[in-house]
Amino acid sequence: MNYRMNRTHLALTTSVLCGAACLTACGGDGSSSVGSDGKTTVSVGVSGNVFDMSIRLADENGYFDKQNIKIKYVTLTASTGTSALQSNSVQFLNSSPTSFLAGLSKGLPELSVATNGGGNPLGIVVSTAFAKKHDLTAETPAAEVAKALADSTAGASSANTKAEAGIFLKAHGVDSNKLKWVSLPSPAADKAALSKGEVDWFITSEPIPLQVEHEGDGIVVADPTKVPEWAYGQAGYGQVVVVKEDYAKKNSAVVKGFATAVQQATTYLDTHESDDKAVLAAARESLPGVPDDVLSKAVSQVDWPETAKQDADGWKKTVAFVKDGIGAVPDAKVSSDNWTNTYLP
Repeated sequence: MNYRMNRTHLALTTSVLCGAACLTACGGDGSSSVGSDGKTTVSVGVSGNVFDMSIRLADENGYFDKQNIKIKYVTLTASTGTSALQSNSVQFLNSSPTSFLAGLSKGLPELSVATNGGGNPLGIVVSTAFAKKHDLTAETPAAEVAKALADSTAGASSANTKAEAGIFLKAHGVDSNKLKWVSLPSPAADKAALSKGEVDWFITSEPIPLQVEHEGDGIVVADPTKVPEWAYGQAGYGQVVVVKEDYAKKNSAVVKGFATAVQQATTYLDTHESDDKAVLAAARESLPGVPDDVLSKAVSQVDWPETAKQDADGWKKTVAFVKDGIGAVPDAKVSSDNWTNTYLP
């Protein structure tokens, strides 16, 4: 996986119940639907976060259209994505490596056909009161931020983001286990807890931390630009396009067209500024209702790949991060049979 830093998790708005409703409505035998216009309609599982950008941009810029593909979006959660793919409710899944590796550990016949984003676009946002008490600003060095957080009440809505906070704190000599942690049900709940003073800070995927800052309710004191442990260079983490093995074999032309369009989009994101007109248009589709300045900052925190190609070294680094770094999949492993560049141009 070859990444270059771009020059410069919206809250999951669909509940598990809505996700289940989508799965029912989007069911089928997994076969591709070809319309009278000759275009193939495929269902794609997305998460409503900044990593959806490459797929949204491929749609916005007409890359899928050139491949005679139409996209039907299905918003899923981390807990429903893999099951949606296995049940043929979606043919393509924009997946985190954690979910993909978890599926492989269960013996599921999944195949990664492209990588379409790198790094961990996370943010630690402290309340304005906590920031004032500890003299914290967006420019405060990481070591000073970690020291201030050593005696605090923290919020997290997933074990993964909590673990990633722990990686940051440990790098600066702070034991995250000594903090008071509040487990919250969703990123939206993180935000509410901060506003109510129930937590001093929380960590979650962008753009929620940047939204909180935009609204004047907190300050983002840590992000991938300040925390190298979250960046692709060290973490080897990001996003991948996943299909079922049998779908790829039976629909190779469709998979090739999809992967080609995604690579065109990631190349565009890599070579254009985050406030580019087309980039912002796709960002608004991915993250509706989010201010443009927040969208631009969130997009710039992702390492968009020059190419969607994968390699063994990249996967080795990713497995180490998922297995040992955040402990998300203790038996994580991947082989060359689980990923391929065959469908890329």
